[in-house]
Amino acid sequence: MEYYNVADIFGENVFNDATMRERLPKKTYQKLKETLALGRELDIETADVIAHEMKEWAIEKGATHFTHWFQPLTGATAEKHDSFISPPMKSGKVLMSFSGKELIKGEPDASSFPSGGLRATFEARGYTAWDCTSPAFVRQDAAGATLCIPTAFCSYTGEALDQKTPLLRSMEAINTQALRLIRLFGNTTSQRVVPSVGCEQEYFLIDREKFLERKDLVYTGRTLIGAMPPKGQEMDDHYFGAIRERIGAYMRDVNTELWKLGVSAKTQHNEVAPGQHELAPIYSEANVAVDHNQLIMETLKKVAYRHGLQCLLHEKPFAGVNGSGKHNNWSLVTDDGINLLEPGKKPHDNIQFILVLLCVIKAVDEHADLLRESAADFGNDQRLGGDEAPPSIISVYLGEQLQDVLNQLVRTGTATHSIKGEHLDTGVQTLPDFLKDATDRNRTSPFAFTGNKFEFRMVGSEDSVGEPNIVLNTIVAEAFSDACDRLEAAEDFETELHDLIKELAADHQRIVYNGDGYSDEWVQEAARRGLPNITNMLDAIPALTSVQSVALFEKFGVFTESELVARAEIEYEIYAKKSNIEAKTMIDIIRKQIIPSTIHYATRLADSVNRVRTAVPGADVSTQADMLTQVSALLRETKDGLNELEKLQQEGAAIHGDIVKRALFYRDSVIPAMNALRIPVDQLEMLVDKEMWPMPSYGDMIFEV
Repeated sequence: MEYYNVADIFGENVFNDATMRERLPKKTYQKLKETLALGRELDIETADVIAHEMKEWAIEKGATHFTHWFQPLTGATAEKHDSFISPPMKSGKVLMSFSGKELIKGEPDASSFPSGGLRATFEARGYTAWDCTSPAFVRQDAAGATLCIPTAFCSYTGEALDQKTPLLRSMEAINTQALRLIRLFGNTTSQRVVPSVGCEQEYFLIDREKFLERKDLVYTGRTLIGAMPPKGQEMDDHYFGAIRERIGAYMRDVNTELWKLGVSAKTQHNEVAPGQHELAPIYSEANVAVDHNQLIMETLKKVAYRHGLQCLLHEKPFAGVNGSGKHNNWSLVTDDGINLLEPGKKPHDNIQFILVLLCVIKAVDEHADLLRESAADFGNDQRLGGDEAPPSIISVYLGEQLQDVLNQLVRTGTATHSIKGEHLDTGVQTLPDFLKDATDRNRTSPFAFTGNKFEFRMVGSEDSVGEPNIVLNTIVAEAFSDACDRLEAAEDFETELHDLIKELAADHQRIVYNGDGYSDEWVQEAARRGLPNITNMLDAIPALTSVQSVALFEKFGVFTESELVARAEIEYEIYAKKSNIEAKTMIDIIRKQIIPSTIHYATRLADSVNRVRTAVPGADVSTQADMLTQVSALLRETKDGLNELEKLQQEGAAIHGDIVKRALFYRDSVIPAMNALRIPVDQLEMLVDKEMWPMPSYGDMIFEV
C-alpha cells in the first residue's frame, strides 16, 4: 500500500492561489486579485496571460483537453471537451494553445438542457463564463487528464440556466447588505462578507454486480420493490461502527482523489442504515463549497467503480431503513476572519450577534415556504417527515442558551445574562473534567443553530446545494436590508436598535422550536402557530413564483420573474418524468421478472403436490397446498395491480400541454398505484424460493459488502 503525507498532495491538481502566485507575472497576479476583491471584469490581456500559464501547468499534469465545467438545471454537472491543439502548421506539427477568450467564454449547445420555456428547442446557443472565484483543476481518470474550468451557464438572451449564476448573484446581495450592517456597528476594516458553507454528504455503497441485477436501481436509483430482511438498523450497530476493510480502502481512495482536487474531506463514518456512510469537508466559501460538493458526488461514484462497488446517492434507495440527506452548514464570515454568527462567551452582550441572529430568524419565518421549496425533490418526498429526517415543517432550533436570551428580549427588550456550560460529571475519577456546551443539539430540527452556524438539515443527498444557499443568502440579505434601512434613518441609533431587537424577537418567536420535531404534538402546535406544513414537492413549487418571492429575488437581482417561472416549470417537468420512468420500470420488472418467476415457483409447488399424492396416496400435502393457494392469491393481486398501474401510467403519459396537471396526476394516481402494487410483490418475495427470485434481496445488498 502506498503511503503519503496529505500536506504533500493536497491541492496538487488545483490552479489555486499558491500556484498562481508562483507561475503568474506579479503584475498579472495582482490584477487578478484586485478583480476578485472588487468584483471587476477581467480584461482580455490579463486573461491571455492567465490562460497561457494555466495551459502550461495543466499540460505538465498530463492534460490534453480543457472543458468549461458547469452546473445546468439537471442536478448534475456538464462539460464539453476541447483539445489544446491548434490548426496544424505546414510542417504537419501542431501547437498547444489556449487563449484568454477560450478561458473566459465557451459556447455549448444549450438546446437540450432544461430551460423551462426560456429557450425553444431550435434556439441552441448558450454561453459558459469563467467563474474566477472558483479555481480551475485538472481531473485525472481513465479518460486521461482534463483541465476543468468552473463556469456559469446562461442562455443567448442572458437568463441563468444553471445553479452558479444565481448563487453568485445572491452572494453579492448578502455581501452588500452585511457590510451595511457591520458598518453600523463601527466595523470599517472588513471589505467583504461571504457565506461560508460545509456540506455533509450521506451515501450508500452496494456491490456493483448486485446493482446491475436490479433494473430498478439502474433506471431510477432506488428499489421499487423489496422486502425488509430480518435485521435492519434497529440494533444501531452500524452507526459509527468499525469501518469494514473493503469500505475503508474505498474511502482512502476517495480522500486521496478529493485532497488532490483541493477538497478538504475531513470526516468519514458509518451512518445509521446498513450500507450507509457519510463524508464531510471543512467549510469554504459558498460558491466553492457548491462546486466541491459536486466533485464529492462525482468522486464517490467514480471511485466506487474501481472497487467493484456502486455508490447510491438517491434520498431513499431502500424502504424501511434511513434514507440519505445532506446537511448544509451555513454561516457568514468577513474577509478578515470575523464570523457574524459567533455568539462569544456572553451572547447577551453581543448586540451585533443578537441582531444578526434575529435577522436570520426573521428571514426563515417570513420565507419558510421558499426555504422548504429549496429542499423539495422527487426523492426527498420519500424521506422528509419520517423519523430519519427533519419534518416538513420549517422551524428554528436555538438551544437553551439562546432560547433564554430570546425569552429575555421578548419580555423586557433587554438580555442581561446567558446560561453557561457546566462541568460534565461522568462519575469516573480517571476521566478528565471538561465543560459541556450550554446547549444540546436537536437532530429533529430542520434549521438548527449549532454553535456559530446554522445547519439546514432538509437537503436531499442527490441535490445540488446551490438552491438552498441561493435562498438562504437572499432571504437573509433582505432581513439585513430592512434592519439597515431602519437603523440608518434613526435619529437615536441605540434607542432604535433596542426597539428593533425587541420587535424582531417578539414578532418571529413563533418559528423557534426546541422540542421533538418528530412528534404529533409539534404538527398540531405548528398549525396553531400558523407555520406552513408542506409535505411534498408539488405543493412546495408554487413558493418559487409567489408575488412575495418574485419581489424578493428581483429586488436583489438574483432571479427575474421569467427565470423563476422557468425553474418552477422545470421542477414540475422533472417530477412528471421521474414518476413516469419509475412507473414504467416497475411495470417492466414485474411483467418480465416477478410474474414469470412466481409462476415458475407456483408450478413447482403444484407439481410437488401431484407427485406426493401419486407416490404416497393419502399423504398430508396441506402445507404445499396452502403455500400454493397463498402464492396464487398474491400472484392474482399482483397481476390486477399491474393492470391498474399500466392503465394509469398510460393516462399520465397522454396528458400533454399542462405539465402541472400531469405532475399532479402522477402524484395522486400513479404513485399510489405503485405503492399498492408493491405490497403483494414484497409478500411474494418472502414466499418464493430464493433461488427462483430474480434479483438480489435487501439483505444481499446492504449487508454483504
